[in-house]
Amino acid sequence: MPQISAAAPGPSTPAPVNAAPGRSAADTAGDPVSAVERVSALRERMNGMQRDRWEPNACPLPAGLATVFPHGRLRSGVTYTVQNSTSVIMAILAAGTADGGWAAVVGLPDFGVEAAVGFGIDLNRLVLVPSPGEHWLAVTAALVDVLPIVVVHPERRVAAAEVARLSARLRQTGCTLLVAGHWPQPEAALQIIGSRWEGLGVGHGYLTGRDLTVNVADRTGPGRSAPLRLPGLGMTGGEAPAALALGAPAAPTFSPHRQPAAG
Repeated sequence: MPQISAAAPGPSTPAPVNAAPGRSAADTAGDPVSAVERVSALRERMNGMQRDRWEPNACPLPAGLATVFPHGRLRSGVTYTVQNSTSVIMAILAAGTADGGWAAVVGLPDFGVEAAVGFGIDLNRLVLVPSPGEHWLAVTAALVDVLPIVVVHPERRVAAAEVARLSARLRQTGCTLLVAGHWPQPEAALQIIGSRWEGLGVGHGYLTGRDLTVNVADRTGPGRSAPLRLPGLGMTGGEAPAALALGAPAAPTFSPHRQPAAG
C-alpha cells in the first residue's frame, strides 16, 4: 500500500495562439481567411486542453448503498460529501474499487487499514497520504488526474475558484471525489443521523453489524433519510459487500477537524 508525501506540480500556462505566423492581430483584422485560421487554431487548442465533452459513467453499487445514492449509482466526475463516518467512506471505496481500480485517501491519518481490509478494500491498490499539511489541495488535484476515486479531508474551507478548478478537473478525468467533511455544491451530501450496533448481549457477544440512518441531500430534490447496514468488525473482505443491505438508525461522533476512525 503506497504512502506518499505532499507534492504536486502546478498547472502550466498555455502559450498564446497567434493569429497567423509572422502577422500581427492588427494586420489580420478584417481578413476573413485569417479569422478562419484563428478559429481553427483556437479550436485545436481547446480540443487539446479540454476533455469536457465526456459521457458521465456510473459505478453500480450493492443494494444497501444503492438506496442511499441518487439513482443508485456512484457517478464519475462529481463530488460527494460524507459527514461523520469513515466507515461509510470505506464501504463506498470498497464498492467503487471492486473491479480492481485504484483509490487514494488524503488527509485522514486515522484511516484504519485493518478496518479497510474488513470492508474488502485492496490495500495494494490504495494510496495513503495521511498528513499532506497545507499541500492537501495540490496533492488531491494531482491524484485526481490519475486515479478513479479520491477521498480527501479538507484542512480548511475552500474558495469558490478552487472548487471550480477542481470540479473542471474531475469532469476532465472522470474521477469521483469523496470529501470527508464540508464541500460546496456536492452531487449529494451524506450525513449519519442514527446508529445502532447489533450482536451485543448483556455484557457479552460479538458485533455482527451496524445499522445506520443516513440523511441524503442531493440536487434532484428535498433531503431524505435512507437505511444502511454495514458489516461488523472482524468480517472478511469477502463478507463485507454482501453485508451492505438495508438497515436502521445511528448517533454521530464527529469532529469538524478530524473524521473518526471506522468502527
